[in-house]
Amino acid sequence: MVVHTPAEIAAHRACGQSVGLVPTMGALHDGHLSLIRRAAAETDLVVVSVFVNPTQFNDPSDLERYPRTLEHDTELAASTGAALVYAPAVETIYPPGFATNVHVADLTDPWEGESRPGHFDGVATVVSILLNQIRPNWSYFGEKDFQQLAMIRRMHRDLALPGAIVPSPTVREPDGLAMSSRNVRLDADDRAAAPTLYEALAAMREAAVAGERSALKLAILGAVMVKRAQQFELEYLQVVDPMTLEPVEAVVPGARAIVAATIGGVRLIDNLALLDDESEQ
Repeated sequence: MVVHTPAEIAAHRACGQSVGLVPTMGALHDGHLSLIRRAAAETDLVVVSVFVNPTQFNDPSDLERYPRTLEHDTELAASTGAALVYAPAVETIYPPGFATNVHVADLTDPWEGESRPGHFDGVATVVSILLNQIRPNWSYFGEKDFQQLAMIRRMHRDLALPGAIVPSPTVREPDGLAMSSRNVRLDADDRAAAPTLYEALAAMREAAVAGERSALKLAILGAVMVKRAQQFELEYLQVVDPMTLEPVEAVVPGARAIVAATIGGVRLIDNLALLDDESEQ
């Protein structure tokens, strides 16, 4: 069922029911559906928000081109376990006179923040609004947008927002490419080369598990692999602390390799933990 206001969500929430929120901008793919399935297994009432957030787009033309497939998204969400699809009007999220902006310092400045100024402020603002409107017990986010996840976790803690943030592993195509709504824009040749990003990260992880602890050496290993696929224009490839996102010199459990590169005019990002938290040193 599609609802458009917080009051409608409250009306469907029975006393004592736990609520799971899966925030999206629509154009649902298997990555989103995996979050919905997990939420359905862990909560009583699953709400999927579908809101194309205008404040997180740097280019107005990107906002205009973003796919809007609410009817199809609703069918997918319902078939996967969602009870409600929350599709608010822009005015429901940003009423006339809205003047507040949420900025999470430090975490949003490097990496994606350099190429997409203001993007994370838009994400932080809309997520804080959704959490306050829906008041879920658990909110589910994929690890694919790792910097975004780190920012949301920090904001959630700092602002004492309701519920808990639940991170979920990146969902991948059979060849390793991280699922993204952008993947459909790749032509056949670029799509064939796109898994190189994951292959580079996986090679870095394999080397780390085998004992390599130099973040610089691992980053060089990954960068060489990406650059061999000549279609790619590498923007960054770095090993960072999972909480601060600052570069590290030595790999420790939880350290993340993060990468961004453009291929055929399509910008792709990915990340991978190089050592699991329980890995022995």
